[in-house]
Amino acid sequence: MADAVAKLSSVPDDLLSARRTLGAEVDGLIALGKSLDQNFINAIETIQEMKDKGRGRLIVAGIGKSGHIARKIAATLASTATPAYHIHPGEASHGDLGMITEDDVIIMLSYSGSNAELTDMTLYAKRFGIPLIAITGNPESQLAQYADISLILPKIPEACPNGLAPTTSTTMMLGLGDAIAIALLERTGLTAEEFRVWHPGGKLGAKLRKVSDLMVKGDDLPFVMPGTTMDKAIITLSEKNLGSVIIVDENHILLGIITDGDLKRHMASDLLSRHVEDIMSPQPRTILPHLLAAEALEIMLNSASAPITSLIIADESRKVLGLIRIQELLKAGIA
Repeated sequence: MADAVAKLSSVPDDLLSARRTLGAEVDGLIALGKSLDQNFINAIETIQEMKDKGRGRLIVAGIGKSGHIARKIAATLASTATPAYHIHPGEASHGDLGMITEDDVIIMLSYSGSNAELTDMTLYAKRFGIPLIAITGNPESQLAQYADISLILPKIPEACPNGLAPTTSTTMMLGLGDAIAIALLERTGLTAEEFRVWHPGGKLGAKLRKVSDLMVKGDDLPFVMPGTTMDKAIITLSEKNLGSVIIVDENHILLGIITDGDLKRHMASDLLSRHVEDIMSPQPRTILPHLLAAEALEIMLNSASAPITSLIIADESRKVLGLIRIQELLKAGIA
């Protein structure tokens, strides 16, 4: 019982510790944002010049915890249209320096700026005139002195109560890496469609799929012509098994749709003998084929009257190209 009471009493302290940690890191990010100056712009322009030449890559390096952050920054840059990769400084000293060319730019991370493991790569950059951007907390360090551009992190205490474990400093490095990546992305004007090229898989890739990637099309579409009686339309509805029939003219121009809901609203003894144009909804919701599938889902879920389960894909002339259902969106992982 005493152990249980002691355990419970520690919970508030854990929460206070977590909030202090996050507060310290937020303070670091705020201070970092305020500290950015012309050097940041110079760094972005240096990297952009490399990209414009179409040959170089952005090399990101660091040692220890900074090395882990360097890996993530390189991955973020690569996924946002800046060719980048991570090199471990230790491996660089044993042959991987040969991977770095004079067309490249190097970003090197070290809070102290005095790691011996970074020396060989630093001297290599100077020897071959490779632009070197330093991210460090020490403007007087060897790294800062050798760098062409130094991005100095503000002096904010680590969240660690002993001031030892890299916490606030690595958070600032990570945030600065994100800031560099997004600034470059915005200069490039990367669209969602282009972004998909680097993210074809997973949840993000699914959300970036286009409507045309998931639509039912061709002979699978439940087309009927005006003048068709409902008994024949219901046969088409059953055969195609898409929960609706689409009424089109001879050029596949959209005239209306009949869904299960329409059948229920017009249920009567003469239903089977009536014509489809008497039953159809004449203004069904449509979506253009080049739009994102996530936009189709949003339209379905936020329909003014009630959520709908399918959308007709049509071009600007209302020619029907396909049908997309919420089931396909769910299967694809859009929701």
